[in-house]
Amino acid sequence: MVLPLRRQRDYRLLWSARAISESGTEVARLAVPLTAATALGASPIQMGLLTGATTLPYLLIGLPAGAMADRVSRRRPVMIAGEAIAGLAALSVPVAWLTGVLSVTWLIVVAFVIGSCAVAFRSFNIPHLATVVDESQRTQALAGFQSVFAVAQIGGPGLAGLLVSLVTAPIAILADAASFLVSALCLRAVRAPEHGTRSGGNGLAREIAEGMRVLAGNPVLRTICITGVIINALGSAYLALYVVFAVRVLGLPGPLVGVAAAASGVGGLLGAAIVPRLTRRYGENKIMLVSVLFFPLELVGTAAATGPVWLIAGQISVAAVITGVAVVCYSVCSGAVTMREAPPELLGRVNATSIFAIQGVMAPGGVLAGVAGETLGLRPALWVFAAGSLLVILWLWSSPIRRDARPAGEEGSPSTAPRPGSTPEAAHT
Repeated sequence: MVLPLRRQRDYRLLWSARAISESGTEVARLAVPLTAATALGASPIQMGLLTGATTLPYLLIGLPAGAMADRVSRRRPVMIAGEAIAGLAALSVPVAWLTGVLSVTWLIVVAFVIGSCAVAFRSFNIPHLATVVDESQRTQALAGFQSVFAVAQIGGPGLAGLLVSLVTAPIAILADAASFLVSALCLRAVRAPEHGTRSGGNGLAREIAEGMRVLAGNPVLRTICITGVIINALGSAYLALYVVFAVRVLGLPGPLVGVAAAASGVGGLLGAAIVPRLTRRYGENKIMLVSVLFFPLELVGTAAATGPVWLIAGQISVAAVITGVAVVCYSVCSGAVTMREAPPELLGRVNATSIFAIQGVMAPGGVLAGVAGETLGLRPALWVFAAGSLLVILWLWSSPIRRDARPAGEEGSPSTAPRPGSTPEAAHT
């Protein structure tokens, strides 16, 4: 009999590591750009470089990191090292500030190092989770991690603002450094032995290509990846326009501009709470199909917003809560399906290839939004992106995800049937 996750010491440690690390990251998300802009007088170009330094590692090392994750049978030491390195990099910022040597270039390098550690962590985390958590509990485990992100999204900005006001932006980054180091200690305390599969080491380029071939050749994995690309491209476009649209067109005051982010976090928390029960009853595929029907709601709600401030804020908030529920339900289920569909020895590469495509499209999405906003106007551009979000529904509902959607527990359902050539115990500790 498998113990509930809440009673498993190792899972509690994994969950705590993510909760602490994500909370610190939310503080840094505000404190780092504030340090650059207010304490160091960064130019717009330098601010752009600082933002890009965080996501550039996804394009530079995302694929090799996935291949390396499949080469080793023990991923936890790499994850611990990554958190420790990120913590030391963050710690260097307040130290450099206090000693008078901090510069924008220093911040850019630190952002790149932390971003690189984040890429490595994400590449190793999914294969590691597959060896630690029982296969029947993976959806629930992923939902638990999503609840962490939602809570951090809700409370992080407020905590960041408080720390910045109390101790200044550069010193507030100490919270991020501490969170990384505590996360590393939590991971170090995990006792579960890792019995993961490992690739044969046929050369890095060949291994990366093999992961790409598996993802491109598997209709389910390919569908999930392309869906993620569309979602992230549109999401990046929306985020690029939202603040300026909210301020200049809708006339929302500063404190209410962040209402969508907080409301989305509330929705994410609700989604993480209900998705394990929904998947047990309906299966992951059906939940994904229903979830995407709500994806256009936040874009439509924002583009259509008009009237008094209280009505606009309420409309955007409701749409963001519902969309937040849908996004988390979809994310948890797509992650569980990916872990089920990908061969164990290729899981790291398949996951890294998907992250490479899904995260890599965010920069072009933001640029596209800027061009559309300049040429069409802010509200028409948002309507164009809202219409584009219908592509997600059309794509997923015409894919193998729909053809394979069966209630959980039904014979032959992909949510219960083992993958050909594998056994239900293959990913167990």
